[in-house]
Amino acid sequence: MSKVVRKTFLLFLFALFFQSHLSFGQRSKSKAYIADLKAITDIMVYDVTSPVAAARYYAYSTLASYEILTLQENEKYPSFFAIFQRPLKDPLPQRVQLKNEAAAYRYALLFSASKLLPSGKKLIPRIESLKQELEEKEMLFIEQMAQTVIEYANQDGFLQLNNLKRYTPKRGPAFWQPTKPAYMAPVEPNWNSLTPFFLKSADQFLTKPPVQYDLNPASDFYKLLLEVKEVTDENDEEKNEIAAFWDCNPYAISQIGHLEFGLKKISPGGHWMGIAGIAARKARLNLNKTIFTHTLLALVLHDAFIACWDEKYRSDRVRPETVINRHLDKRWSPLLQTPPFPEYVSGHSVVSSASAEILTLIFGPNFSFRDTTEKEFGLKTRSYKSFNQAAEEACISRLYGGIHYRDAIDEGVEQGKKVASFIIAKTKAHFPY
Repeated sequence: MSKVVRKTFLLFLFALFFQSHLSFGQRSKSKAYIADLKAITDIMVYDVTSPVAAARYYAYSTLASYEILTLQENEKYPSFFAIFQRPLKDPLPQRVQLKNEAAAYRYALLFSASKLLPSGKKLIPRIESLKQELEEKEMLFIEQMAQTVIEYANQDGFLQLNNLKRYTPKRGPAFWQPTKPAYMAPVEPNWNSLTPFFLKSADQFLTKPPVQYDLNPASDFYKLLLEVKEVTDENDEEKNEIAAFWDCNPYAISQIGHLEFGLKKISPGGHWMGIAGIAARKARLNLNKTIFTHTLLALVLHDAFIACWDEKYRSDRVRPETVINRHLDKRWSPLLQTPPFPEYVSGHSVVSSASAEILTLIFGPNFSFRDTTEKEFGLKTRSYKSFNQAAEEACISRLYGGIHYRDAIDEGVEQGKKVASFIIAKTKAHFPY
């Protein structure tokens, strides 16, 4: 081998090694960010955070890290504040050149979450470890940005929820009533009063009205009701596994005698944020794209839940469990515990279909993955050929679990897709792909 050929070959090996090393470094940074998000999810599970509140916390926490990214690379990652429906009153802090961008983005994420979450102090050890990698002026800049985002969050109507009119269940067999075992009060009946990020209003994408309550055996409602009972009575192993995998009910309770124990489950939004992390690792996204992916998904989850909750308390429809116990079988129970809020539309159907639209746009229509999100809760890993396949399974799981009628699922899918399509159109200039 000549000296020229040997030198060229060695340079090639060096370049290959450097590129591989750089790629590994980027993957490590992304992995650390995803791990921070998992820590935030764990605190929400600990706090028994409602599905709607969880989406809000994800949105503002990831937004803080993304907006610092925008100040570093504004041409490729424009600020979301410029296209939000609600203007930002306070200016963003003046840009500071960061020496350790990865540590800065993670610090912003964790610092914001620590201030927003009820048990956010549990994140302090992670925050303290990152301080070792940042200069004083960098930390001040990051905390100013985080505080700007938190102040923005404080103006969305969340802090005023407790001052709004309390919900009282309507009289009549067609309307929602609390269900066993805990007969909990309805969750966040005034959530539609919050200001969305992108949607013009909570009712921008109204669904069709639910099928009218009617116990005539020839009626459409009665057919929907029978379908719920028949599917659960089948006791099909595969359908039961699907229902359990996508349960995502933070309010699930185990009752032993007179004692009740919370089962501590992830929220629907938390499940899809977990899937985004799985996809980001598999696709080997760099840190910037990982932050963008999670931020956009979180913002979409937030707006999708506002739209869904607006419909839930408008139609205020009774759950299958209540009707079946009253008129068909007093001893019947759904496979899954009925969540404590009205039935129509299915929240999981709305946010799953919206999430699938976003992730498909980012990763492609045929992105296969193994969903390990529920493994820590004792459930088997499930594999999917696409995000749409996963979303379809998540949606139909509500029927398999006995907690939703089919029309609530179908209309939930349509609403979720409309929300996602609208937001994609507004944010398409932001996509760095």
